[in-house]
Amino acid sequence: MLNWLRSNWRDVTFLAGLAVVFGTDLRLPVVSTLQRGLLATGFWQPALPTRPALGPAAQLVSERTAGLPSVALYTLGGQPANLRQFAGKVVLVNMWASWCPPCLAEMPGLQALYQQVDTAKIAFVCISLDANPNRARALLKHKGYTLPVFFPAAPLPAPFASSSIPYTVILAPDGRVAASHAGMADYDTPAFRQALEQLAK
Repeated sequence: MLNWLRSNWRDVTFLAGLAVVFGTDLRLPVVSTLQRGLLATGFWQPALPTRPALGPAAQLVSERTAGLPSVALYTLGGQPANLRQFAGKVVLVNMWASWCPPCLAEMPGLQALYQQVDTAKIAFVCISLDANPNRARALLKHKGYTLPVFFPAAPLPAPFASSSIPYTVILAPDGRVAASHAGMADYDTPAFRQALEQLAK
């Protein structure tokens, strides 16, 4: 056995390292950091939001359904909130959780984007799906994120209900869906920021 270990020490060391990373609390930061590196390649880009086209047949329906849907939320501090309070703005709604590596991989880009846009015209609503809100609060404090984070006060309706996270929906000022993206993405790009700003005009 000793001879085998000596001759295969590289393989044993590699496997032991994997066991430490994936068998301990190191798994989440290591995997999310690797995924953040993948985002830097530029392959994971969200669809750019555009003002939803309004054809003659859709005009009447749109007029009846215009406006942000009512989505009951509560803030980090436990105060009640609702998606409708952001009416008239472009709204980026991002569903995430502290235990989700792809969510953590895209959060630095969302934070950077949030710091660059005019929040009088563009609102961020990051909805944590953590069963224990304290986990989300601890992560935000540890990372120094200042994104507006909320928790759902009731099951999320369409178009926000998704079977996977992260999941992002961009709403135009009239409440219609301008874009959506399932999976991680790099939102901190000039093209995406300009598209949001154009949508807000």
